[in-house]
Amino acid sequence: MTGLAFIFPGQGSQEIGMGKALADAFPAARAVFDEVDAALGQNLSKLMWEGDLAELTLTANTQPALMAHSVAAMRALEATFGISASDAMFVAGHSLGEYAALASAGAISLADTARLLRIRGNAMQGAVAAGEGAMAALLGADLVQAEAACDAGRATGGACEIANDNAPGQLVLSGSQAAIDAACEYARANGVKKAMLLNVSAPFHCSLMQPAADAMAAALADVTIHAPNVPVVANISARPTRDPEAIRQNLIDQVTGRVRWTESVQFMVGRGVTATAEAGAGKVLTVMQRRIEKSLNGFTLGTPEDLEAFAAFIKGEAHV
Repeated sequence: MTGLAFIFPGQGSQEIGMGKALADAFPAARAVFDEVDAALGQNLSKLMWEGDLAELTLTANTQPALMAHSVAAMRALEATFGISASDAMFVAGHSLGEYAALASAGAISLADTARLLRIRGNAMQGAVAAGEGAMAALLGADLVQAEAACDAGRATGGACEIANDNAPGQLVLSGSQAAIDAACEYARANGVKKAMLLNVSAPFHCSLMQPAADAMAAALADVTIHAPNVPVVANISARPTRDPEAIRQNLIDQVTGRVRWTESVQFMVGRGVTATAEAGAGKVLTVMQRRIEKSLNGFTLGTPEDLEAFAAFIKGEAHV
């Protein structure tokens, strides 16, 4: 479908009840949750629908849970409305969302994707001891200001890097606690609107995550990756690929590398994307993209009603 991209959210969009309405309404969605539960040897779907939010928010649970919701939405969309990832120009996902994009595009099996994300979540959580790392959001900063803040942070001797370029004026730093504190202090003193520490369990997407990248390299070595049926725009490069070995390396590199979401959206728009559909929990990416490219139409695919409205639009029965 000319002008369409499917996008997949990352950590932070989880909530109790996520995906249950899809499972109740669509057998294809229910089958996704059952397969993920079996692959993990855990009743993850019960945790998602009835459990404790603190337990769901544990990285090792959040990552496969968000992927399951996203893929359930895509499977239901295809089974019920005849619309699949292969109908889009591109797919892309934010951080762990890239795994959901790959699963939806047929590059990695659902069971392998769930197991990889369990490994990824545990490895990322265990890469840095509690209290030694931190992340901070810089609001109103540009890349030049963020890099200057990182320089100030690194002057302490610790790691300090741009972890996420989410949208213009929304950048995230990651690194050692003292370095992030120093970077925030520098940013506040040098014109950045707001610099605030984030309530996260580890410093994701920076060089401190190298042990987790090594763990993913080992895990991915044993997984079959097929050429996806639609180009996947990678976080690490903001460019598309359908090459299985490039995908494997991208998934390793993204653990320590920057999530180039602004550039990814800009690339897709430059190639003719005019609308996105965010499959899974929440609407974080849909909101962020308004800061990147106001002309983009944005749809969410988290509930049965969302899928029905999107299908009606695609089939020309409704208009934005």
